[in-house]
Amino acid sequence: MNWEQLLSNKRLGQEQQPHRKDDRTEFQRDYDRLIFSAPFRRLQNKTQVFPLPGSIFVHNRLTHSLEVSSVGRSLGNDVGRLLLEKHPELRDTHIMELGSIVSAACLAHDLGNPPFGHSGEKAIGTYFSEGDGKFLKDYFCEETGDSISEDEWHDLINFEGNANAFRLLTHHFKGRRQGGFVMTYSTLASIVKYPFSSNLAGGKNKFGFFRDEMEFYQRIAHELGIPQLESKEGSLRYARYPLVYLVEAADDICYEIMDIEDAHKLKILTTAETKELLLSYFSENDKNAILKRMNTVEDANEQIVYLRSCVINTLENECVRVFIENEEKILAGKFEGSLIQSISEIPRNAYNECVKVSFARIYNSKDVMDIEIAGFKVITTLTDLMVQAVIHPNKAFSELLINRVSTQYNIKADTLYGRIMAVLDYISGMTDVYAMDMYRKINGMSIPTL
Repeated sequence: MNWEQLLSNKRLGQEQQPHRKDDRTEFQRDYDRLIFSAPFRRLQNKTQVFPLPGSIFVHNRLTHSLEVSSVGRSLGNDVGRLLLEKHPELRDTHIMELGSIVSAACLAHDLGNPPFGHSGEKAIGTYFSEGDGKFLKDYFCEETGDSISEDEWHDLINFEGNANAFRLLTHHFKGRRQGGFVMTYSTLASIVKYPFSSNLAGGKNKFGFFRDEMEFYQRIAHELGIPQLESKEGSLRYARYPLVYLVEAADDICYEIMDIEDAHKLKILTTAETKELLLSYFSENDKNAILKRMNTVEDANEQIVYLRSCVINTLENECVRVFIENEEKILAGKFEGSLIQSISEIPRNAYNECVKVSFARIYNSKDVMDIEIAGFKVITTLTDLMVQAVIHPNKAFSELLINRVSTQYNIKADTLYGRIMAVLDYISGMTDVYAMDMYRKINGMSIPTL
């Protein structure tokens, strides 16, 4: 891969249209389109890790995405500057716009996640793989010819928020302009963390695009010069687009460190425990200097905020260094793992310890488990009812449910797969509150006031 071809401001769906002339670059337009979009606004009411706040405000999907975008911009700007120093011949390319590309992709990286955090994502996949939706694997309707192919089945049982974000940005939903959000090729490529089809997920529920959007990714890969890799027949696999590493690093940095800070606010971790975790990212010399500055502030929460900012800065610098040092491997599609896994020993050990503590104390805490259990039940129930409705659309209750769905979703598609994907578009686009409200109404637990 080469930077000259990798960085393109051509828009998917508007390839032949001239660029507008104003002070914004095309990548800044991507950012602005996302900021002002309804799916992005809905992230404010989607769980990140902890239940949506009462008196203590912790992160939701919206604040998380904004913070990831901020760190992504720094990563992109620093990498762009260093690449230009290393390759002066790139002066006339978009190399100095890496920060804008990465920040826009970071804004979009969670757009496809359903309500209730990762439990919502898991609920959809397991509904088909081990729940009441399992019958669809061998389903065939003699009257309509409805069935699900093996490749389509892999999309359903491996339902993945990252692939759903790519779908949201590119799919031809009703009433929307061609090419989804009509984003630039480079921004779209930057969000595809797992550039292969669902039948290569290997039980890990990770893949990059559904069957409907495979053609879009092929077009993007061809335009940007992303090499296709060998894979089994009927599958699609590509090398990772280089900027994906920066989007992934920004996400890795933010979710791990901010989860620690949120856990401190919620008193899941003590101040002493949190300080110990965050100070472990630094050498003894750096630690002493940081403690000296930290102790000029008396408030414990502000001390943690200061430590968190120091850790994020350290991790950002480390990931930039790893990217630049491994540029050739990344461009050759041969870099293994994430940037965060290749940082220096001290911060890497500290990061791994934070991951360990997070799983032991945060992700398995009572409040987090309670929201996952409730979310799992809500999403499973809604998915089952809507799937049954599109299989038997002429039943009285099915008609009521189908008429409840916005016209932008192709709930009456010609194929069963198309109708089920429209159901998943509808459910994954819900906020936590909307999903819970619909669940209560459908189950007769809440009746609107007339």
